[in-house]
Amino acid sequence: MSESPRSAPPKRMDDAVFELLYQKYATDVLRVSYFYLGDRQKAEDVTQDVFVKLLTSCPELEEGKEKAWLLKVAVNRCRDLWRASWVKRVVLGSPQLELIPDERAVDERLEKQELLKAVHSLPAQFREVILLHYYQGYGIAEISGMLDLPEGTISSRLSRGRKKLEEILKDGDA
Repeated sequence: MSESPRSAPPKRMDDAVFELLYQKYATDVLRVSYFYLGDRQKAEDVTQDVFVKLLTSCPELEEGKEKAWLLKVAVNRCRDLWRASWVKRVVLGSPQLELIPDERAVDERLEKQELLKAVHSLPAQFREVILLHYYQGYGIAEISGMLDLPEGTISSRLSRGRKKLEEILKDGDA
């Protein structure tokens, strides 16, 4: 009687490979999660979830596409959290100013906060492509692969997202 595949021991990711991937990409996963959610603790939770999934699911990752897989899982997890009923508003955190900041540093920080706030106010479909393209430096084809959407859709969302950002920022100046 042959043994069924269900009784085979579960595949386990090599510890050295996992450690290498964590060292290499944990910061990127955390950054994307933070930009998406606007909350450091939630971003850390998502980062942990992503690497637990990597360890437990042991996916077949193509060499050179590990980061894309990790960020795709992170974006999906962020979407889930964003859609959850208890996430009602964007939390930007409370940045601490230096002891004696110069006026230019304060202005730059305020501009970054306004931009981040504007990005977070975008609908999810525009927010995620803006984050992946401008904050992570992915091209349209790469984002298309991560989100399983046609390149034309990604290009269109980037264009529309930029226009919406411009409108939001103009309204804030008025």
